[in-house]
Amino acid sequence: MNQTADIIPGENATRAVAAKLPTEWRDFFTLTKPRVMTLVIFTAICGLLAAPGSIHPVLGFTAVLAIAMGAGGSAALNHWWEADLDAGMKRTANRPLPGGRMRREDARDFGIFLSAVSVFVMGVAIGWLAAGLLFAAIIYYAVIYTMWLKPRTPQNIVIGGGSGAFPPLIGWVAVTGELTAMPILLFAIIFMWTPPHFWALALFVKTDYANVGIPMMPVVKGERHTRHQILAYTVLLAPVAIAPWLIGGTSWVYGSFAVALSILFFALAWPVGLRNRQEGEDMKPEIRLFKFSIYYLFILFAALVADRVLENNGIIGAGVLA
Repeated sequence: MNQTADIIPGENATRAVAAKLPTEWRDFFTLTKPRVMTLVIFTAICGLLAAPGSIHPVLGFTAVLAIAMGAGGSAALNHWWEADLDAGMKRTANRPLPGGRMRREDARDFGIFLSAVSVFVMGVAIGWLAAGLLFAAIIYYAVIYTMWLKPRTPQNIVIGGGSGAFPPLIGWVAVTGELTAMPILLFAIIFMWTPPHFWALALFVKTDYANVGIPMMPVVKGERHTRHQILAYTVLLAPVAIAPWLIGGTSWVYGSFAVALSILFFALAWPVGLRNRQEGEDMKPEIRLFKFSIYYLFILFAALVADRVLENNGIIGAGVLA
């Protein structure tokens, strides 16, 4: 008797379907959550390019590749652990595991393999401080967030936000070899950005979470409380986003973008935060905020890199901490 199949609900059914359907490379790629990976790679590159000093292009590529592999590995472990939950939600029901196109243990082994290789490559090629931070990021997402926080507390996104905040921190450390105020601030920006970004999404997919018993904020505390939290975290995000300029880590170029983007973020969060939506009304303000929050992070980190490039070419003066 397969004890694993007895312990995990729905495993026998998943195995039966998986035996009939071929597993393709696209399904393994899907396990890495490529849409999320785009943001991971981008912020990692930004951290690497914005850091003072330089790194050989081959080593820089290796560092980003290791970060991407670590993120992909932890995402695969997330798929493995949440396969039955995914089966109960419309937006995730066709993923490789709930869709029956892959055996559950294959996803687990793939995730462990990618994670282990990523940490090893980072340690050998770049340094063990960066490797240690990458290992911490993997454990944070795959274990602390996925297995512990997400099914237990409506604060899962708040605390779990750290899992997605590691890439620019690791990229910076890959260049400098040390942990200073600036990379910690880059971590803090994504950490504070995650709640308003994700809760805006959770507001219009809350039924999915309710159906599978995940205690997301809109499900447990209700829409009104969630909206107030979105507004509160948007306000808290602004000074953190502007802080790299305020402490002298960047010039006015980054500072200008940080201020302007923070004002726009607040302008979009305000109607969401104070809205008293009636049943049946559309979710356009929430969707608009969610989409803008993605652009917000991309533009903010691009401005960070532009600031460093302009400084290195002598076009603008260096920040105090540069």
